[in-house]
Amino acid sequence: MKKTITITTAALTAVALTAVALTFALLAPKLLGFSVTQLGAAVRVATGMGAKLACSGYFISGLDKNRILDDLASYSPANRLLDLHYGDNRVTAELLGLGHASASYRDGLGCTLDIGDTSVLDRVRLAPLTSNGEEWPQGETASHINVDLQKRVETTLSRDNAAGLDTRALLVVQDGVIAAEAYAPGIDAQTPLLGWSMGKSVTAIMQGRLETLGLADSTVKPVFAEWKSDERARIALDDLLHMSSGLDFDETYAPGSDATEMLFNAHSASDIALVRPATYTPGEHFSYSSGTTNLIARWIHERLGGDVQASLDFLRQELLQPLNMAHTVFEMDPSGVFVGSSYLYASARDWARLGLLMLNRGQWEGTQLLSEDWVARATAPNTSANEPRYGYQFWLNSGGEELRYPQLPADAYFMLGNRKQVVMISPSTNTVVVRLGWSAGSYPTGENFAGLLPQPDVASD
Repeated sequence: MKKTITITTAALTAVALTAVALTFALLAPKLLGFSVTQLGAAVRVATGMGAKLACSGYFISGLDKNRILDDLASYSPANRLLDLHYGDNRVTAELLGLGHASASYRDGLGCTLDIGDTSVLDRVRLAPLTSNGEEWPQGETASHINVDLQKRVETTLSRDNAAGLDTRALLVVQDGVIAAEAYAPGIDAQTPLLGWSMGKSVTAIMQGRLETLGLADSTVKPVFAEWKSDERARIALDDLLHMSSGLDFDETYAPGSDATEMLFNAHSASDIALVRPATYTPGEHFSYSSGTTNLIARWIHERLGGDVQASLDFLRQELLQPLNMAHTVFEMDPSGVFVGSSYLYASARDWARLGLLMLNRGQWEGTQLLSEDWVARATAPNTSANEPRYGYQFWLNSGGEELRYPQLPADAYFMLGNRKQVVMISPSTNTVVVRLGWSAGSYPTGENFAGLLPQPDVASD
């Protein structure tokens, strides 16, 4: 007597998913760069990153879907397996049925992962940012283009992209005006582009504005009430700004690390660094940490009353509007605190405005937005033994045994971000250079920027 075996659709689906999971796990170490034990964390990172970056790239930067997928794949081939669904102000990312994540877009706020209760973001009310004049930096007209420099900028951008470096915007400010700018196809002077860790410098600038207004003191300890009863009570805000707090934070960008959990899986980005122990004496050891910057962002948020609307109003009223930065979005985590380490989108011209503010030692159109003392401290070497060439969330060219970029002026300093985002401020040449793009490997910053600085006059016969 024969038995009839019935296999349901659900059972077939379960078998298929199991097969996919096993295949994915077996291929992961060789093709994708992580082991089978990291599979769960890898799926969370891939879907969280996919949803977040796709949402912001699509709704803020206006990038096409193929470019977004290429950008994601530059981090891991696994991201090509993402199924990205673009809906009404929302993007969902799924990975082979193993996991999913979503991010929602809000006008003026950008995109935030849908993790936990995000209703506080829905209650925010924002007025549009506006330009205050015609000519840059007050407005958007650039009528002082230097023909020779413009040719050099266009040649550099073209050469970069022929070499696969994917430079999307290249802009030079000389003597306070835009002297040259060039953009890749699909990008223009108003396109907000991700600065990644250049947002760290802007977070520091926010602290500097608070200090200039008399609302902050970088020497007060402890920074957080949660630290008052242990060794972290010795940490000052100044130590956080210098990345020399001594806190133990895993900055590696691998599945399950502090950094990836913070950016792609946490309701509160700063929570992860807040509970990390101290392993060094404050001020003695430099350790680059995105978690540290998000602690500064948390401190700013708390200083402004722990209120999302107040934090956004401060950013816009004290920095973005005075600087005429109408094409900038600083994104928040799901709890309503700025992701100061990573998620600031701005046009090349707006990034250049920030550079010009620093170049002008904190002055903007007759107002001292940042005190000269703060700018001096922000651009001075720190006291660490291992890497003094770092100020208040700015990388310095000098201050150590050798120049970071030997081709560039010793007094130059930088906002730097992943995929080779750069804003260089060069006081001795009165120049700001902005480079935005998506280079997965190295980028010839020193060589390229040296070719865009003022050229020495050649004496005629």
